[in-house]
Amino acid sequence: MAMRIKTGDRVYVISGKDRGKEGKVLRRDVGKDLVVVENVNMVTKSVRPSQKNPQGGLVKQEAPLRACKVMLVCPACGKPTRVGRAFLDDGRKVRICKKCGEIVDKV
Repeated sequence: MAMRIKTGDRVYVISGKDRGKEGKVLRRDVGKDLVVVENVNMVTKSVRPSQKNPQGGLVKQEAPLRACKVMLVCPACGKPTRVGRAFLDDGRKVRICKKCGEIVDKV
């Protein structure tokens, strides 16, 4: 099934330890059905000293989470919603909000 969330979308976490948080999608992995959301699912990683980080130590970073655990937040109505597909008159396929019917993609 196609992933209906794109990089840069605002999403709402619907399950897991971070339930109720919102954030922007930083990157996605379509093959594994994963998304990385800004300031959600933070983990502490131990890093070795390097030229980029000469001190080394502990670094907090976002870990991926399953795409089925997030819902798109509609830019028009501001609510978490399912995503539908529609065709415009010129033949382009766009994403629409199932709650208010507005187009989610920037046309």
